Amino acid sequence: MEPRLQKAFHAMQELEKGAIANPDEGRMVGHYWLRDPKRAPNSFLRLQIENTLDAICKFADDIISAKIKPPASPAGRFTQILSVGIGGSALGPQFVAEALAPDNPPLKIRFIDNTDPAGIDHQIAQLGPELASTLVIVISKSGGTPETRNGLLEVQKAFREAGLNFSKQGIDIKEMLVGASLMDEANRTTVVRNNPAALLAVCWYWASDGVGSKDMVVLPYKDSLLLFSRYLQQLVMESLGKEFDLDGNRVNQGITVYGNKGSTDQHAYIQQLREGVHNFFVTFIEVLRDRPPGHDWELEPGVTCGDYLFGMLQGTRSALYANGRESITVTVQEVTPRSVGALVALYERAVGIYACLININAYHQPGVEAGKKAAGDILALQKRVLSILNEAREAISMTFKSGVWTIEMMYKIIAHMAANDRALIAEGNCGSPRSIKVFLGECNVDELYD
Repeated sequence: MEPRLQKAFHAMQELEKGAIANPDEGRMVGHYWLRDPKRAPNSFLRLQIENTLDAICKFADDIISAKIKPPASPAGRFTQILSVGIGGSALGPQFVAEALAPDNPPLKIRFIDNTDPAGIDHQIAQLGPELASTLVIVISKSGGTPETRNGLLEVQKAFREAGLNFSKQGIDIKEMLVGASLMDEANRTTVVRNNPAALLAVCWYWASDGVGSKDMVVLPYKDSLLLFSRYLQQLVMESLGKEFDLDGNRVNQGITVYGNKGSTDQHAYIQQLREGVHNFFVTFIEVLRDRPPGHDWELEPGVTCGDYLFGMLQGTRSALYANGRESITVTVQEVTPRSVGALVALYERAVGIYACLININAYHQPGVEAGKKAAGDILALQKRVLSILNEAREAISMTFKSGVWTIEMMYKIIAHMAANDRALIAEGNCGSPRSIKVFLGECNVDELYD
């Protein structure tokens, strides 16, 4: 294992110097520079990072202080943030907002993280008259993610319908970057026992036999870290779930991640973890400080509410160990911008090292792109269906010119359009798709599914 780890350390060093880490796209991976711009491989990138961070902080200060105001709101200041993004562009902000939100934030934040029309409508409806004082932030790495584009268009429509112009209508970011930078520095040592990310990656390798044979269950014992397990699910599974290694061998790698929070999960799936199928390892996230100094009190002599949470964590850990169930414990003193930044950096680096150990590219996502392409193909087929129906003089069956597409896919398209009153009638028995005939017109969905 030591030679593999030294090779991984060398790869991480080269990555930080600007080596191409994603050969599929010919891209460098620069997130380590974002928290320590001095490490950027050239002065142009360093200045870009520093200037961008300064601009973000100034913009945030101007929003909170109401130097920048919404154009048409009686509130005279922004009161809400609506963040539009998907995948890491949603889970990262959601996790940070949940973990570090003050009790009375200067702006409340909502998220549109899917292309579900009902979900989008719900988020916009919840804003009500505060839509006029809502700052909309759209997040996308590529700029072309369909779900994010759809969310943007839906929000623009809501602004238009409310008679508003759509324009860019309290978390210490720099402290987060300091925490991440300090963790990066700790993870640069090539002495394995002193490198937190390397130890974490080795634990994953040992627990899952280097082939993802066991799931990773993440249990943060702190309500504010509720979304950390979902954030790690995206980070780990998208980065490590790969069909081929860097040499082109089919390896079907990955680690499945799930979890919620303790001690809530002790009333959910801990029973199976202790006594059921042994196909997992647990990561406990322990936070030592329960409340700010001076705010704790005793429920009974010598025992606080936080003591119960501590007891549940240690008790669950011991009970699992007694039954031969492996676990890892990651401990932080308290939840602060610095410790959250450190946690993010710890797991980013661990993913990078683990990817080197199993010889895969952690920085691309061909499976996600394949899903996007397939979705585009289905929408193209739907347009073709409408075109054919438009030209048809009589009802036609679903077998028309379907080419490589299955009857099932044709049925799914037609059933979806019919259920949404898209001027489509399907006649026949939905239990027998081949019997269905389709033409344009009014649709009675209830009769269709009788």
